[in-house]
Amino acid sequence: MSDLSNLKPPKGATKKRKRVGRGQGSTLGKTSGRGQKGQNSRSGGGVRPGFEGGGVPLIQRVPKLGFTSRNPTIYSEVNIRDLETLFNDGDEITYEILTAKGLTRKKDDGVKILGSGDLTKKLTVKADKFSKAALSKIEAAGGTAEVVKRGK
Repeated sequence: MSDLSNLKPPKGATKKRKRVGRGQGSTLGKTSGRGQKGQNSRSGGGVRPGFEGGGVPLIQRVPKLGFTSRNPTIYSEVNIRDLETLFNDGDEITYEILTAKGLTRKKDDGVKILGSGDLTKKLTVKADKFSKAALSKIEAAGGTAEVVKRGK
């Protein structure tokens, strides 16, 4: 009968680790598999990753493209279909209300309303940005879309 006290890995599943520098009989004695002389035979020797013998490294030869901002403006995205399901006819929707309902995150810089879904309710939506589709759907339903800059 087997239990947790006498479990063993199957035969051949484990290997003994190489013990380097333990005498000439071990086949990895004396120079410990590092060869005779040179940069890589010394302790602390070798070159940093990406070093190409003093030539221009690959990372410098490849062209640099584009630009990534260090502090980008991040918007929470809310779709029209979410507004349709969570709000009643005639409601006013602001960033704070959307955050309270769990549609936006507090760490984001603002909210953008996107046009996915259909809207039948007349809503007053105040947000940082609107897509063209969202703007047309809100106005078609008889509501108003107001751009309010919260900023950083």
